[in-house]
Amino acid sequence: MNIEFDPEKIQALAIQWGGNILAALAIFILGKWIAGWIRGLAIKALANRKVDKTIVTFITNLGHMLLMTLVTLMAIGKLGVNTTSFVAVIGAAGLAIGLALQGSLSNFANGVMLIVFRPFKAGDFVEAGGTAGIVEEIHVFCTKMRTGDNKLIILPNSAVMNGTIVNYSAKETRRVDLVFGIGYDDDLRKAKGILADTIAADERIHQDPAPLIAVSELGDSSVNLLIRVWVKSADYWPVNFALLEEVKLRFDAENITIPFPQRDVHLHQLPAA
Repeated sequence: MNIEFDPEKIQALAIQWGGNILAALAIFILGKWIAGWIRGLAIKALANRKVDKTIVTFITNLGHMLLMTLVTLMAIGKLGVNTTSFVAVIGAAGLAIGLALQGSLSNFANGVMLIVFRPFKAGDFVEAGGTAGIVEEIHVFCTKMRTGDNKLIILPNSAVMNGTIVNYSAKETRRVDLVFGIGYDDDLRKAKGILADTIAADERIHQDPAPLIAVSELGDSSVNLLIRVWVKSADYWPVNFALLEEVKLRFDAENITIPFPQRDVHLHQLPAA
């Protein structure tokens, strides 16, 4: 069996394959450089937004891996290899992994949003996911909170982001709203004066905006006086409790009653038949 070699065909194939290999190498090297450049830009952008380093590393590594996968497929395709089967396998594997880790991926995505958009930070007192407490740590998949009675609550990040978030520490000041009821026979101006003196005596209460003292309602059993004062967020509860106690003591000392709900019952005697 004689095998004939055609030098011209061999030379043509060598030139063709050599060109394809060089082109594939060029695509891979250039693509790798571009992927690294994009990764560097992403790291700087996320660092400027003060995103957690763990999240930065994970996101940039994931993005770099996806870009390098695309570059590798482009290089292989340049060699004449059919990449359709590769794409199908990668797509099927990605779908299977995504379905298996659907809940975890949701928590991760919401964790990234928490760190990027920062609706709260560690140390803030918030209400989220049906729980109120002080935020201790924000992780990729969960958020740890400490309640007022020192219980540790671990919330999935999806539960935090999919509900309403109330951040009580976001602003420097908060308003304390309290209502005090006095009897209809009590001196209204005297009661308002006691409230004004009590507010003025507490240095934690801001004078700008000015405190408000007003009649809010003529109730069934009492005349309700509303006070609204502004304090530092950290002083909200101490001032709230102090005002309640001090007003009660001053009202007792000045004979201002705080009535409880009551009803007048009238009995009518029917004449004998």
